[in-house]
Amino acid sequence: MAKYRLTAAPKTGITRALLGGAILASALGAPLAANADTATGVAAATAARHPDSATAAHKAGDRSEETKVNVTADQVLSLAKAQIGTSENAAGGGTKYQQWYANSKRAAETIARDGGNRNAYLNAAWCAMFVSWVGEQTGARPQVGWDAYTVAHAKWFRANHRFGDVAKPGAVVFFSWKGSKSLSDIQHVGFVVKDNQNGTISTIEGNTGNGRVEERVRPKSQVVGYGYPEYAA
Repeated sequence: MAKYRLTAAPKTGITRALLGGAILASALGAPLAANADTATGVAAATAARHPDSATAAHKAGDRSEETKVNVTADQVLSLAKAQIGTSENAAGGGTKYQQWYANSKRAAETIARDGGNRNAYLNAAWCAMFVSWVGEQTGARPQVGWDAYTVAHAKWFRANHRFGDVAKPGAVVFFSWKGSKSLSDIQHVGFVVKDNQNGTISTIEGNTGNGRVEERVRPKSQVVGYGYPEYAA
């Protein structure tokens, strides 16, 4: 059975408790996260206070719509595939994705937005950090965006008019396990490898299964939508 973590991000740090079954939210609106297919990142309490902030969405990256990068979808997917098998430690941390994010400029920005501190990211749910890391390492960050909170990441794509419902290779795919189409219900994120033309997509995701990078096949019914990096041809 998959084990889910409830993640709260107080201003002094982060608390993780193992749960079995459904994901629960705290009364303060703390973020939901899981090592098995559910990751909303660090400190979503701010998002609960500002559920549809276009300003926060724009701050998920440092690009304008006109920014171009000379990186292809194949290059991004190649690096993502090379990460398959990377695993977190018993505490839910220890990955290079979490370590990179905790030390990044973006972490300072999301701490200002959400609270917490840099150390909080070291054992936090890391699916969005994985996507962000791949973008950084390939030079596609202005197109892929970067965040630790999946909802803010999706809102950034939408605010930049690059969010839709068609699966494309290299797209950033956002999931809700209950099939919701609301961005506020997003629980997990990964990269689309291909549309299987049978109601499913193949993906590469971090923080899935038992806290690993894995290639998965997902039903489209669980997809909230897709973010479209403007890759080079």
